[in-house]
Parts: sequence; structure tokens; C-alpha cells
Amino acid sequence: MISELAFVHPDAKIGNNVSIGPWTYIGADVEIGDDNVIHSHVVVKGPTVIGKGNRIFQFASVGEDCQDKKYAGEPTRLIIGDNNVIRENVTIHRGTIQDDSETRIGSNNLFMAYVHIAHDCVVGNNVIMANNASIAGHVHVGDWVILGGMTGVHQFVHIGAHAFTAGASLILQDVPPFVMAAGQPAIPRGLNSEGMKRRGFSKEAQLAVRRAYKTLYRNNLTVEEATAALADEMAAVPEVKMMMDFVANSGRGIIRG
Repeated sequence: MISELAFVHPDAKIGNNVSIGPWTYIGADVEIGDDNVIHSHVVVKGPTVIGKGNRIFQFASVGEDCQDKKYAGEPTRLIIGDNNVIRENVTIHRGTIQDDSETRIGSNNLFMAYVHIAHDCVVGNNVIMANNASIAGHVHVGDWVILGGMTGVHQFVHIGAHAFTAGASLILQDVPPFVMAAGQPAIPRGLNSEGMKRRGFSKEAQLAVRRAYKTLYRNNLTVEEATAALADEMAAVPEVKMMMDFVANSGRGIIRG
């Protein structure tokens, strides 16, 4: 149901079984898939594509121009997947031509109130960003990441899958997969062991990742030395390979104690 008090641009494409609340604004170049619920006082601008089954709560701003001073009105995009929950006052901005001209959000994510996702970010699937967590431009967030409330992430930082940040953390460098980070600036605080258990990782994988963490962070080795020391584990355990491949490809360098 589309409220008579909502504004939907005639060029917008609205799927089946979509609910749009009063005083919501849907602009041109917006495509909204089936089974979405968009509450009152939401602004969606384009070019933006929203998948199926999302819920967007009041006062969210989705697909707005970014806050990068280099942005000059180019037709960049925002792509959002399926079954996301976007809570009150969340802001998600489109990309810039300085990157891929696109901000991309996966599926099954929860963005709590006042979350900010800046231009050119890539957010995976099953991510939780708690209240007031903010990621700056060009940040990549892997699958199953949890960002604690008021976490701030610096531009161009990558956060690996299954990582976890404590509340009010300041993330200035890359966080490898499975690692827990906390502090201002954040440093490694161990592994997200509880998350690995909940997601069904085998005991063997958990032990192997723990050994990899100790090799990387507690043996005073360089990244190259740690990678060489873990060569056999990387060949035998996909989770260790994922962790060390991330470290080897880190653009900003990984967080250190």
C-alpha cells in the first residue's frame, strides 16, 4: 500500500506488495523490488536499486548525494540487496567516480539507528552495525561482521569476514577476518570465537585460526614471515588461508597491538 501522503516520482519503479508510508519521498531513478516496507518520513533518492523484502524505518536517508567535496553531481549509484533492516535516521550515500561510482550493500544486514554508510562503501551479507556506527568513504566490510555502537572506521579500511569491533572503537587500519578489535585506536583483542561457534565452524578450524592468530600477533614476526610459517595451515584449512590472504593484500596494513 502506498500512502496518499507519500510522494513517489512517476519515473520510479515500484515492485509488488510494497508499503510506503506517509510523508515519504521516493525520487526519480529509484527502483524498489517486491515486498519492501518503507515507513513514514523516509527519503530515497537515486540512482538507487533496492532488492526485495527490506524494511526501512522513519527518517532514514537512502541514496542521497555523498559528502565528498570532489563530488560534482555525477550519476553514481547505490545498490541494496534483500532482507535488510535499516532503522531510524540511517544515512546511506551513493558512490563517486573516484571509485566504482557505486555504493553496494548486500543482504540480511541490520543497520541500527543513526548508522552512517558513506560513499563507495561495500558492505557484505549478515552484517550488524549497532547504533551510531559509521564507516567513511571507500570502506569494505566483509560478511558476518559486527560493528559495535559508535564504532568509527577510517576511509579505505577493510574489515574481514566474521570480525568484531567493541563499542566506541576507532578503526584506523584493516581488521583481519575473525579478529576482535577494541580501543582508540583499535588494537587486536583476540578472536571472535563465540561468533565462529555460532556460525558452525568446526573445532579444527577454530583451533587452526587461533594458532594463526598467535603466529601473526604474538611471535614478533613480519607478515611475510608469518605467512611462510603458516604455509601448511593455509593449504589445509580454508579459514586460515582466508585470514592470511586478507593480511597479505591489506592496503592500509593491519591493526597491531
